[in-house]
Amino acid sequence: MLQCTALTDIPELDAFVALLDMENGPDHPPDVLALYDHLLCELGEHDEYTEHAARLWPVELPDVRDLWMFWTGTGAHRVYRFDERPICQAVSRRLPIRHTRVCRLFAQHSATHSWDVTDPLGDLLTDIAREEVRRLYEEADEQDDTD
Repeated sequence: MLQCTALTDIPELDAFVALLDMENGPDHPPDVLALYDHLLCELGEHDEYTEHAARLWPVELPDVRDLWMFWTGTGAHRVYRFDERPICQAVSRRLPIRHTRVCRLFAQHSATHSWDVTDPLGDLLTDIAREEVRRLYEEADEQDDTD
């Protein structure tokens, strides 16, 4: 399933208050807000009745809640809220190769788990970055050979 392409700006004052109110929030909330101009919905494609969702602050500790921004609508019609949610407990395992993936979304999310959501643009950018790193290493090796 393709990733939802909804994008929203961050209401900075409300986000700042939400980060400050978190029990395990960041030490310096302005640094977190400086990282983002916009948030992209992390869910798979969904209907217009499902809220968009993007993680604003990942706590990444067991039994702790991450801060998510949920929104519907756009522009002047956008309605948003911040909510701390526990992480989804779903795990995908491939036994022959002992490969395990965890869902990166919040508990009780709608639709599919994160491992089934594909981001074609993100995949393309990753491939371009990998190719550029390969090219740079090859150039460095060639440079070493001529020295």
